[in-house]
Amino acid sequence: MSIIEDIKNRIIDLDDGEIIMTSDFADLSSITTIRKCLGRCVDEGMIRRVFDGVYEKPRYSKLLNEFMPTNPEKVAYALARNYHWTIAPCGDIALNKLGLTTQVPTVWTYVSDGPYRDFEWGNIKLRFKHKTNREISQLSMQTILVIEALRALGKDRIDADIISQLGKHFQEKDKDIILNEATACSEWIYEMIRKVCAA
Repeated sequence: MSIIEDIKNRIIDLDDGEIIMTSDFADLSSITTIRKCLGRCVDEGMIRRVFDGVYEKPRYSKLLNEFMPTNPEKVAYALARNYHWTIAPCGDIALNKLGLTTQVPTVWTYVSDGPYRDFEWGNIKLRFKHKTNREISQLSMQTILVIEALRALGKDRIDADIISQLGKHFQEKDKDIILNEATACSEWIYEMIRKVCAA
């Protein structure tokens, strides 16, 4: 079987909307050859190029009768997989995931144990903000989310309603994990976390 056939078969097996990287096929041939093969797959409509080295198997909506936009979060986690980064949502993304805002951001921001990096396509920007490995890889996703959401809001914007909303978002077992893991964060954030976990 040829390299292009191998690549096409792998793409066929993917779910619509999945993000693939050039490096995902590094076991088949050189990056130069893989890029050429992926270019053929783009020309044939199997995938679309998001930006250099990043592709998507597009999702088609029968309801809207059009292809859906690329999911920035899937791109973020594909990049993290490619570069071996640990990442977690922060800022408006963290607030959105915890139900504290419905606003869709134009800058999708993540904390990462990798370097500061920005990626852009269309009107979307991905931003990775460096945190030490200790601050990311040793914490569960729910702990990072609540810390980053509180940090995004700021001490003066957190009221009883927000504490209550966050408290309802987590199960008791999650609250125990968050309390144990968040002890190294700043004093005011930990105090807010104690209130959230008591709510």
